[in-house]
Amino acid sequence: MTERCNPMEGTSSGKHFILIHGLCHGAWCWYKLVPMLRAAGHRVTALDLAASGAHPARMDEVASFEDYSRPLLDAVAGAGEDERLVLVGHSFGGLSVALAMERFPRKVAAAVFLTASMPCAGTRLGLIVEEFLRRMEPDFLMDSKWMVLNTDQGARTAVALGPKLLAAKLYDRSSAEDLVLATMVTRPGSQFVEDPMMKDETLLTEANYGSVKKLFVVVKDDAGTSEEMQRWMQDLSPGTESEEIAGADHMAMCSRPREVCDVLLRIISKYCGE
Repeated sequence: MTERCNPMEGTSSGKHFILIHGLCHGAWCWYKLVPMLRAAGHRVTALDLAASGAHPARMDEVASFEDYSRPLLDAVAGAGEDERLVLVGHSFGGLSVALAMERFPRKVAAAVFLTASMPCAGTRLGLIVEEFLRRMEPDFLMDSKWMVLNTDQGARTAVALGPKLLAAKLYDRSSAEDLVLATMVTRPGSQFVEDPMMKDETLLTEANYGSVKKLFVVVKDDAGTSEEMQRWMQDLSPGTESEEIAGADHMAMCSRPREVCDVLLRIISKYCGE
């Protein structure tokens, strides 16, 4: 019997990329990049975090940031000892990648932060979210809607990204088809700012998180996360290598998938040799 592969995974003897989406998005946003990486001989898993994409839970049912990140934590924990994992986080997904690095440093060959939230060891996860919100212009979210979720842990804020925000800040250089897709399938998301894990300054350690090779991909024309903000995150972790992509929007994997693929292949060739 021939085993059927998840079309978002693939099988090969190359590196195993695990792709993590940003706020309100899902595995679907990597649909252009996945076949490119597979064609280059690598295994690819694009994950839905909890209450995202096609994941069955609702955001008000997700108890914590750890539970939100559980699909990634389980995937890394279940990886074979001979696999060489390359975690790729986009936007808010960088914080889930950081948590996985802290928990399983010996299973991750490298982590790539694609215009992503990249914390540094010894500071709280929530620092990145707080700084982004501090720098955000009052009208940045445009037609997006804040909401309050009633959860078993108490009230939690969430946001639903509006179509005008998607068009102006996230998909401004992407195709009309990608923008329409996003307006159809994005879901309300939470930044878990009230979660104790976000406030824990001892969570990310130099021994674990700090021991994994980190690389930041600066998207120079990102209207959602400014280049200045991206550079600030990189500066928090001195020695972090970087690559740059020009001409892409915040959703670089949609607007410039070939460039993103080329960057990832260069990164693993340079830093994750056999």
